[in-house]
Order: sequence, then structure tokens, then C-alpha cells
Amino acid sequence: MEEESELIAQRRAKLEALRAKGIEPFGASFETSGSIAEVREKFKEGESLRVAGRITAHRDMGKSHFLDLRDATGRIQVYVQAKEIGPEAMEIFNLLDLGDFIGVEGRCFLTKTGEPTLKVRTFQVLAKALRPLPEKWHGLQDVEARYRQRYLDLLTNERSRENFEKRIVIVREMRRFLEDRGFLEVETPMLQTVAGGAAAEPFQTHHKALGLDLYLRIAPELYLKRLLVGGFSKVFELNRNFRNEGISRRHNPEFTMLEVYWAYADFEKMADLVEELICHLAEKVCGSSRIEHRDAAGNIIRTIDLQRPWRRAPYHDLVREVAGKDWFDLSSEQRRERATHRLGVEILPQLADFEVTQHVFEKLIEEKTFDPLFVTHCPKELVPLAKQNVADPSLVDVYELIINGVEISPGYTELNDPDAQRRRLLDQAGEETQKIDEEFLLALDHGMPPAGGFGLGVDRLTMSLTGAESIRDVILFPLLRPKL
Repeated sequence: MEEESELIAQRRAKLEALRAKGIEPFGASFETSGSIAEVREKFKEGESLRVAGRITAHRDMGKSHFLDLRDATGRIQVYVQAKEIGPEAMEIFNLLDLGDFIGVEGRCFLTKTGEPTLKVRTFQVLAKALRPLPEKWHGLQDVEARYRQRYLDLLTNERSRENFEKRIVIVREMRRFLEDRGFLEVETPMLQTVAGGAAAEPFQTHHKALGLDLYLRIAPELYLKRLLVGGFSKVFELNRNFRNEGISRRHNPEFTMLEVYWAYADFEKMADLVEELICHLAEKVCGSSRIEHRDAAGNIIRTIDLQRPWRRAPYHDLVREVAGKDWFDLSSEQRRERATHRLGVEILPQLADFEVTQHVFEKLIEEKTFDPLFVTHCPKELVPLAKQNVADPSLVDVYELIINGVEISPGYTELNDPDAQRRRLLDQAGEETQKIDEEFLLALDHGMPPAGGFGLGVDRLTMSLTGAESIRDVILFPLLRPKL
């Protein structure tokens, strides 16, 4: 800390020295010939070009200096010679540090090693960095510091920057894929009077002017279905959801979801659509349907194979494979006993019987499944907004897509019977009937067409396609406890 304070003091002294020379250390705009990548494309020996960026390397050769300038698109070398820029400019140059931003105008030439370089004629100070950057090759070693000071992580960690560039492509391609198939992007409220569309604990706030208690949405589903009632047949929303629940390597209280609804479709069509979408994204982002996950040393720890078609299997069949063929013939107590003592799955006493089975499913199937698996026909208690299966009313027509050990996308044949929907929501709410969205049920009374829908977790999908081990590695600014 003492060393850092000394470096900061030195930089502040240079800041004041620049001002004493009449130089504004946080300068005005600078006209460039394009981004650094574009300048490298335009590069032609003898041509004069203008470029701006952050100084990330400095090789001092006495009266000559080589600098690396970087922006979001890449790096270019610039060459500063005292006799070229003159003594006054050289005095200003000597007040620069790594991390400062400058703009330069210079002539293109190739060094003896063939490196494209700009020989500087003039330069302009654009912004002074008052703190030193982390050492380039080591970056931020403290994991929490990487999340808390993401800007430094992006500057020094190439893999981190690549992951976020891939996320940008994922979101852009999602929109393009759906729009090409006739889906319309819409926006629905993030502040809601009833937090519906999922079973989760919401964040609560208050609107003073209307005197209303409001919730940050946990899902946009009930509003998107209103649009089906209103005549839209293909809609999607890329939305931010909020759930006041735990934080883990797979959970952040604020997360991004894609939700898609398609009139006259069913869960099978939605499964086809999401399979096609993810394979399209894998090819665009990774160039392959085989995604390698590597550790920090670059060793392959697993490979996810997205080659189509993906396996589809009923929920009950999968549970029987790991818990015994007679699992659903056992009594509730026998299931608890087997889960705890034979299967090694901890069962809390307050869990309902269907939750015991779901807990076994999560621990022994979901967490151990890395290649894509559509789990179909789940118990109706798990999915109150899906249509019941005609052959077995205890089940609903849904899929849950598992990739990389987590559920990444649920898809339904949507329930459009308003009376059945009311009963399901009442069962879910129990005594807390104020959690029933009466406006949504009123909309259903006016008639909603048969439809399919799915949600897709953008953060978790990005983890699967980039090999990130924590959701915090794919969210630019994850929620953190305030630093003491």
C-alpha cells in the first residue's frame, strides 16, 4: 500500500506539472482515422494516420521510445523520437505513464521485424491515469477484486474480455435468430403489483405518488401471455429478472432471461426451437458444436457435445434410473428413507413428497448431466403454468433442458384454461391469496390461444458456451457485499 501511495503521489505530481505547462490532463475530443483495428487495416507505408488509445507498454531507448496503444479492438505500436516532436513536446511526453490515454498523428512504417508502427509527428494528452494498472501478465489475482474492479479485469485478463465479447455476440444473435423467424421483441413491466410467473422471493419497493407497494419482477411470463390474448402470435423479451434469494456460482439476484411465446405451438415445438437456437449460437460463438471447458492452466476438464438431435426422456424414467424402478411405488416415508440412506441425498424434514423426488433428481441427474438433455413430462406441482398431460393428469407437458449440470431452459405447452389456471395458482399460493394476479386471470377469461413458451437463462447459457465456472464470470458487475 505504501508503494502504491508513492506511485499515486508521483502521478499526481505529473498531473500538476502538465497543468503548469498549460496542458489539460483530461483533454478534449480527438479525431481519429478509426479504431486501432481499422487503422491497422488501412495501414500503408508512408501514409499519415491518426489513432487514440491507452498506453499499455513503454520501451525507453533514450532519445527514442516505442509505445503500445490499445483500445477495445486491438493494439498498435507507436514510435516517438525526440528530434521529430521537439523538446517542448518531449517534456510533456516525459510526464506520461502507463495507463494514460493519448492521441497521436504519425506516418506509417514497418520496423525491421515487420511490425506496423506509427512514427509520431504530434500527440495530444487525452486522459491521465492517477493509479497504476495491475501488472499486465499477472492481472488481478484476487478473485473478488476481479468482480469488484471489472474494468481492471477486462484490461489485464484476455480470457475474461473474450468471455464478455462472446456474451455480446450471444445476445445479438438471439435477437437475429428469433426476428428471422417472425418473432417480435417486446418490453413488459419490471415494476409489478404482483410478482408472478415463477415461485421465487421478490424484491419489494414502494411508489410514493400512487402509494403502492411494488415488486421487481421475478419473470415476465404473465405479461407476455397477455400479449397472446391481445393478438400477438410470436413474441419474445430479453429481460432482467430479480429474485431475493441466495448467491452461488450459478445464482445471482439479478439475471438475464430470454422468454419466447408462440401461439398454436406446444412444448415439443419449443424444444425444437431452443435446440436449433443454441446450436446456432454455438456455431456463431465457438465455431463448433463441441465446447471444451478448460481450467486456469488450459487443461480440458470436460467437453460438452451439442451435436443434434438431443436426448429427450420423461422425468419419471430418469428418476427410476437412479433411484430404483420401484421408486414411485414406495410410500412417502420409504422414499425419504431410501434417498437419505441409500442414495446419499440429504432430505430436510419440511420437504413435501414431490420435493423429495425433485431433490433426488437435482442431485443425481441434473448436477451430473453435461451434454444436452430434455427432461419431459414433469409433475404438475413443479410447473403450475403448464398444461396437464391428457394421458396422465398428474404430469404436465413440459421440458426442462439441462446442459453443463444446470437447468438452462424450461419450456411448456401453456395452460390457457382460466379456471384450471386459477386452481393451480391457488394451490401454489396457499393462504397467501394476495399473490394471485387477478388481472392475468381476467385476461385469460377473454381467451388465450393454445401456445408454447420457453425461458432461456442467458447467464447460464454463456457459462456453457464459454466454459466459465461461475456466473460472476459472465456478469459484468455481479452483486457483491459492500467493501468494509
